[in-house]
Amino acid sequence: MDQVSLQPGFRFHPTDEELVSYYLKRKVRGQRFDFNAISEIDLYKFEPRDLPGKSCLQSRDLEWYFFNPKDRKYPNGSRTNRSTKDGYWKTTGKDRPVCSASQTVGMKKTLVYHTGRAPRGERTNWVMHEYRLEGKDLKMSNPAQVISII
Repeated sequence: MDQVSLQPGFRFHPTDEELVSYYLKRKVRGQRFDFNAISEIDLYKFEPRDLPGKSCLQSRDLEWYFFNPKDRKYPNGSRTNRSTKDGYWKTTGKDRPVCSASQTVGMKKTLVYHTGRAPRGERTNWVMHEYRLEGKDLKMSNPAQVISII
């Protein structure tokens, strides 16, 4: 994977709306990007400490952006598999809507990494925000793709 470093003074800090309405929507529709800022990986095959090296955008900030497929716990089920070799990502709080022009275009979920196995896992300082499409955009695209920010 080619890594890109931004010039001093430039930052990649898209808003929640931009992540869903531009990046995620273009990704699920198969459209190209002019600038490759978000890596595509199977996030749950890696431990959080390994993820910074997987990002194609080397930033001075402690944030990394990834497209990752939604992995199902069971082939015909709706539960998402968020476990890694050494732990799991646990959801915290409620999903929050991402709005554009007073319409809900996506949802944002916050997850915290725990080492060990549920329910006795030990909480860490690793936090992830996961974005998914909602509404009419979800119906016209492949819903199995999300953006995760670590």
